[in-house]
Amino acid sequence: MSDTPASAPGLGIGMIAQIEHGRVRAEGDSRRSDALAEGIELFTAAEALGYDVGYVRTRHLQDTLASPLLFLAALGQRVTRMQLGTAVIPLRFENPARLAEDLATCDLLLGGRLRAGLSSGYSSRDTMYAGAYGTVRGGVGDHVDRVLSRLLSLVDGEVVSHADAHIEGVDAGTPLQIRPQVPGLRSRLSYGAASPQRAASIGSRGMGLQLATMALDDGSGRSFETLQLDALHAYREASRAAGHGEGTVMVSRQMLPVATEEEIERYVSLIPRERSATPGTTGEYRGREIGGQGAVYGPVIIDDPSVVAQYLMADAVVREADELTLVLPFGASLDEQRGVLTTFAEQVVPHLVAGGL
Repeated sequence: MSDTPASAPGLGIGMIAQIEHGRVRAEGDSRRSDALAEGIELFTAAEALGYDVGYVRTRHLQDTLASPLLFLAALGQRVTRMQLGTAVIPLRFENPARLAEDLATCDLLLGGRLRAGLSSGYSSRDTMYAGAYGTVRGGVGDHVDRVLSRLLSLVDGEVVSHADAHIEGVDAGTPLQIRPQVPGLRSRLSYGAASPQRAASIGSRGMGLQLATMALDDGSGRSFETLQLDALHAYREASRAAGHGEGTVMVSRQMLPVATEEEIERYVSLIPRERSATPGTTGEYRGREIGGQGAVYGPVIIDDPSVVAQYLMADAVVREADELTLVLPFGASLDEQRGVLTTFAEQVVPHLVAGGL
């Protein structure tokens, strides 16, 4: 852990940002877009504040980041201590062999700091993406399972072929694997799971678990916190049973420590499902997640830093997690996001440290 403000002794502190591609300023202009450059500035600010890990979201056919590993590889030239990851790469759109190559290459460029999170696709209307990414055999869930299994086998060093006489620099008959092979990469791969069943499957594979700001609604009427605890416990149990120990759990929360009424109004306007929120902890929200299934969304915390800290210390999932990750508000300016990062690091994390997290 860093000894700068954001780090708590027993709990890793991270942040998640949604980076836009922006637009090239003129045809033929080879300079970075303003939006990507601002994204790099945001992560360098997070590192200076002591955050342990920074994640980017991935979106396809939109103006937000579609090639996260390329961005992280470039970012790693400026951010030299903080671990860098994805939350998440949707496997619906990936070729497992190409992804294995890109993950390993990115990890080498980052000096072993890659924390890649994977998951399924994010739309119930799969035909929307078929024109770009092809159709899938069977359901999207089955397809994602096949991609994940293949990816892990390739990262683990599966022999995929043997060299013939036309492979330069390799003796004929030499076993061939996806290259590069990077020891330790597999142990830093995580999966975003929203149900106990999926979480247990991930634990048995020896991957880390990412818990987001929503859980699948099982129809029991139980709270968001209880549903996530079920997933966390299922993951830990399966990880232990498979010989992987306790595993690693990252939990993300949307926490907005604010100081003025103007900040409250601004941030509430950036959270469409919480437009009626008032100062303090907003209630849970039940609706449909992006894939179309019923979901329970966790509270969005918009209040004084000490109140935000009190809520987090009372959150049973946070207390059992290995890492707490701050979800930055989408649509906020660079200055606003940097302000949230600073306030959280300097005025919320010290309360968490004092509270024993």
